[in-house]
Amino acid sequence: MLRGLLLLLAAASLLLPLSSSARLTRLVVTQTVPLAGGVSWGSTGPYERLTGTAYFEVHPNHPNNDVIVDLDKAPRNARGMVEFSTQFMIVRPVDMSKSNGKIFYRINNRGNNAVYTGTTAAQLAANDVYLRMGYIIVDAGWQGDLVPVATRLVPTLPIATNKDGSPIVGPMRIEYSDRTIPLTGSFSMNLEGNAAFRSYETADTSTARATFTMRDSVNGAKTAIAADRWAFGTCPTGQASLVPSSFDICYFDGFKNDKLYELIYMAKNPIVMGLGHATTRDFASFLRYRDRDDTGTPNPVGAGIRRIYADGGSQTAGYIRDFIYLGFNADESQRRVFDGMLPLYGGTDRVFINVRFADPNIWSDQDDRHNFLQSSYPPFTYAVTRDPISGIHDGVLKRSATDPKVFQIDSAAEFWQLRGSLNVADGKGRAVRIPKNARLYFNTSMSHGFGTAGLRSTGGVSLPGQSALCVNPTTGGAVAETTRALLVAMDEWVDRGIKPPPSNYPALGNRGRGDEDDGDDDDDDDGKGRKDEPATLVPLAQAKASFPAIPGVTFPTMMNQYELLDFGHSFGKTGGILTLQPPQLGASYDVFVPKPDEDGHDIAGIHPMQIRVPLGTTLGWNIRAPGHRPPNLCGLTGSFIPLARTRAERLANADSRLSLEERYGNRAGFVNAVRTAAQQLVKERFLLQVDADGFIAAAEASDVLK
Repeated sequence: MLRGLLLLLAAASLLLPLSSSARLTRLVVTQTVPLAGGVSWGSTGPYERLTGTAYFEVHPNHPNNDVIVDLDKAPRNARGMVEFSTQFMIVRPVDMSKSNGKIFYRINNRGNNAVYTGTTAAQLAANDVYLRMGYIIVDAGWQGDLVPVATRLVPTLPIATNKDGSPIVGPMRIEYSDRTIPLTGSFSMNLEGNAAFRSYETADTSTARATFTMRDSVNGAKTAIAADRWAFGTCPTGQASLVPSSFDICYFDGFKNDKLYELIYMAKNPIVMGLGHATTRDFASFLRYRDRDDTGTPNPVGAGIRRIYADGGSQTAGYIRDFIYLGFNADESQRRVFDGMLPLYGGTDRVFINVRFADPNIWSDQDDRHNFLQSSYPPFTYAVTRDPISGIHDGVLKRSATDPKVFQIDSAAEFWQLRGSLNVADGKGRAVRIPKNARLYFNTSMSHGFGTAGLRSTGGVSLPGQSALCVNPTTGGAVAETTRALLVAMDEWVDRGIKPPPSNYPALGNRGRGDEDDGDDDDDDDGKGRKDEPATLVPLAQAKASFPAIPGVTFPTMMNQYELLDFGHSFGKTGGILTLQPPQLGASYDVFVPKPDEDGHDIAGIHPMQIRVPLGTTLGWNIRAPGHRPPNLCGLTGSFIPLARTRAERLANADSRLSLEERYGNRAGFVNAVRTAAQQLVKERFLLQVDADGFIAAAEASDVLK
């Protein structure tokens, strides 16, 4: 018995050093400057921006870190710890007593710190509300394959090696398309296909031992490109200019913008990319819970941080979903890091940085990179459920003690391209529930990034744009009002226990929908739904049948389907090693899109101002133009089709949508419609009063029906 007690105490003593091993060790502030020249932000006063580098270390055997792929193969310091660092940014009130004691962590997309790197008027306007509320705004790098430039937050993550110090080698797969190939074509590019990112170096420069193919479309047959028609190297003007390189590719016949090219080669020196999650975890935990670093440098936001929230869009929405799922919202002392997180326009994407030779720069679309990571992969749902195709029984939110509350806000594009329906409907077309600590919201009809045209609170009326790749006019800009209002609702939920608006997301109707707040203590929904609930999430053919007659607009014939991806036995739901490239495609999932109304707008969702008082039809999809692989979808780009001004004009064009005059009568009617919609959105808590006032002022200043 005594021997057993001694063994237990010895084991406990071994765990004690690990309990605080994953942490920020040193914070170096290199610059402190006034924000926007020292302008005052309401009662909070002026802000200042701090930039610098944060240094971290983690124990590779700590239970908080054992999920990280290849962490055991990273170099260690004399104490057996793995070290890494990242650039960071903090925007804080000059007078910290005027802070609200809360942090808003704006997790960057591809290192682009779009909040305050340049402090442009647009950046400041988009964050004006948060500054006036007294939030401390922070961000730090997490994506380890970025090429450092002044406008990015870049981490320095270790390279994994074999135990004998030799390089780790594995298959790497890249697709080159018009995402990066210029319209005029190109002979050469780095292996990644994008100069903003570091390429994984080839371990073998023999083209005979790599695979290089070309095809006309995403589902087209692949044609092998002969080994003597390309090389590893740079050749800006063709074969005669070839300079051998292990980081670049040269195609002697030239990359053409309307083709898809696939390269599979043996790469070496994988980055331990999963440590990117630890940068966010440990930086946020330090700011929230510690008063100084290991060297005695004080915490720059001081003591008394009461709450911390985070948001991130697109790529970063997938990052947030993985961050939560992999357990990174618990710090080294098992404390909750973020109280609430807001993944924006992510669908069911997961970023999958926790993979050997991770490539978080890319994403899976219908029209290219269809079976690449980042992509959807079970578990898709926030609730713990059983996926009927893979058999995986799991969920993003499964750690009640440390999970944050979640608001996911999607646009229509996420249903067309990022399999958003799998958030609420499984692969067999059956409803799945939403857990009580999550809400799903839908910015009706908007394109990826909440792109829309029409009325905007920050710029009057925005006009549609155009892309050479897409057939329809594109959305003219992005709006942020819904996110701003829902951060307030999140804070009220966390800080004061005020329930947020119920989920407002496309649903299967009578097939059933999860109910996140059914008034009982049982987190499991019965799946039966409401008998009187119409379907707002439907198969593609049904959505097409409901779409109105709009001149020149053709409804899509395809969406981004999903087949279970098999990357080999070493890859699974938490990431791993990709041994099969390309992956084998398993069974197909049922996926759905939102049902449109008589204007072409989706029936479900919040219906932001631009949809409630439309100047045109906003669509979450666009179609590729002739010469650019039609009729495939045009990436994540949306469409905006203006309304006719008069009834006579719309009838002459055979447009079924009511004209501006038929809707609003005159300019005063338009302004009144905006005022009424603004009041209703504020009441529903999807719009702040300051933004409602901005919409009304923009309507009054516009020339709509003038």
